[in-house]
Amino acid sequence: MLRDEMWDEAVRAVRGDAHGLVSVRTDLVRRWSEAHRGYHDLRHLDEVVAALADLRGAAIDTDTDWAGVVFAAWFHDAVYSVDDAADNERRSALLTREGLSRNGIGQDTTEMVVALVEASQAHDVRETRGPQAAFHDADLWILSAPGDRFDDYCADVRREYATVPDRPYAVGRTAILAPFLERESVYRTDHARQRWEPAARRNLAREISRLATS
Repeated sequence: MLRDEMWDEAVRAVRGDAHGLVSVRTDLVRRWSEAHRGYHDLRHLDEVVAALADLRGAAIDTDTDWAGVVFAAWFHDAVYSVDDAADNERRSALLTREGLSRNGIGQDTTEMVVALVEASQAHDVRETRGPQAAFHDADLWILSAPGDRFDDYCADVRREYATVPDRPYAVGRTAILAPFLERESVYRTDHARQRWEPAARRNLAREISRLATS
């Protein structure tokens, strides 16, 4: 499985404690498999790591940076609760620091991964190459997904917020999605802007229009 292969490669690249990190990965899989998750599940993790693989040659220069974005993919939604959504990234970052630092991952790499996880809250980075740009774009790959998959994504997010009435949900979701269309570009890397940007803009416009009628 690609996500496991990439994890193992990341561990080797930074010479982490492979044995200790096996238990960390097992715990992360358990977290990503929690029943309350709709979109933020193992399928999302698989799509993020696949997007990173697509971006690797175009945006990542070193094996250490590659290891950092792979670990960030695994950790970035490790803690996920719709009831305390504003705190998910902070708590995931704490889990990241604990899991990596106690298993032989150096401070520089650990802090890079923590920063990537924390930055996933705002989805607002300035770099156009390197770990920040690559992880930002991979996490947002879903916006450019084929139409059927994008629709599944929208339905999965809605299911996570099933207790929220339709109109408040539509207003809140539009407030999250609309700013992406207001940017000069949804994505940061040249690769994503060239390959993913048009589809992302079509999908976003379609979902915002759909929410307006909710």
